[in-house]
Amino acid sequence: MSKPLKATVNCDMGEGFSLYTIGDDEGLMKTIHLANIACGFHASDFSVMNKTVALAKSNNVLAGAHPSLPDLQGFGRREMAIEPDELESCFIYQVGALDGFLKRYGLPMNHIKPHGSVYGQTARSIDLARAVVGVTKIFKSSAPSPQGVAFMGLAGTAHQQAAEELGVPFIAEWFADLDYSDEGKLLITKKHDAVPIEVVRQRVTNLLKFHKVSTVGGKLLDIGANITEVSICCHSDTPGAVEIARAVKVLVDESNKEAGYV
Repeated sequence: MSKPLKATVNCDMGEGFSLYTIGDDEGLMKTIHLANIACGFHASDFSVMNKTVALAKSNNVLAGAHPSLPDLQGFGRREMAIEPDELESCFIYQVGALDGFLKRYGLPMNHIKPHGSVYGQTARSIDLARAVVGVTKIFKSSAPSPQGVAFMGLAGTAHQQAAEELGVPFIAEWFADLDYSDEGKLLITKKHDAVPIEVVRQRVTNLLKFHKVSTVGGKLLDIGANITEVSICCHSDTPGAVEIARAVKVLVDESNKEAGYV
C-alpha cells in the first residue's frame, strides 16, 4: 500500500461584501492551514479583504490569493469568453490588491488559486493556465521561500502541466464538499448543497489512505501521477462548512501524524 498523502486543509475566505456576510470566517480560520482570500471580483472589498488578512495572521494561517472572473452578480461561477492576456491582467490586478494588505500585516503571499468558473476554464485550457500560473512569478518577491509563490489547482490537468513547464511550485487540490464525475471532472456548481459528514469522512479517507477520488457513480479514481501531497478544500458557503472543515482537519491531522509528517 502507498504511503498516505501528506495533506493540509484550505478554504475560500473573505467572500462577503460591504455589510453582507458569507460563511463563518472566524470559525473556519481556526480549522484550516491555508486561506484563499477573495480579491474583489467575485466577492470581497477593501474592508473585507483587510479584515480577512488580519484574521489569517491572528490564526497563523498561510494566506493566498483567490482571484476570479469579473462577475460579482454571478459570484464568479459563470464562465466567460476571455483571452489569455486579458486573464493575466485580470489576475495581476486582483493579486496586487491582496499583496498590499499582506504587506500591511507582514505576511507572505503563499499561493494563488483561481476561483469558480475560471478554475475550471484554466484546468481545461493550457493557454489560459499558462497565463494565470505565470502571474505567480510577478509576485515572487512576496513569497515565503526562494521557490516562489505556489499555484493551487487540479492534479492531472492544465494546472499541473503549466506549473511544471514554468517551474512554479504546485499544490494539488481536492474538494471535500464537491462531486466528481465518473470521468474525474470536478462538478462546479453555482450553489453548493449540504454534504453529510459521514460522506465527507469516507471521501477523505479514500483520498488520504488510498490516493483515490470518489465519484458520483461510486467509482474510485487515481488522484494523478507524481502526487504525494494534497490540500483539501472546504468551501465557506457550503451548509455546515465549519463542521465539515473540523471533521476534515481531524482526519488530516491523524493521517499526517501516523505517516510521520509531523
